[in-house]
Amino acid sequence: MPSYDYRCDQNGQVVEVMHKMSEKLATWGEVCEKASLDLGDTPADAPVTRLITGGNVVSSSALSNPEAPACASGGCGGGMCGLN
Repeated sequence: MPSYDYRCDQNGQVVEVMHKMSEKLATWGEVCEKASLDLGDTPADAPVTRLITGGNVVSSSALSNPEAPACASGGCGGGMCGLN
């Protein structure tokens, strides 16, 4: 499940929350519920903004079942990828 950073427009706090891509959080109360945080002095209906983050890149060498490059099976014509 991906994680997203949300900034509360009223209190300026940034919170990282994990949720489905199809979910859209719009209020501080929703963010706090997902992150298991106390609302504090901020009203539950305070608006939040989802921040743009760089995302995570996973290389095939980090996977438990990495795939061989396409050229390993002759997929690159004439070794164009530089791995032959």
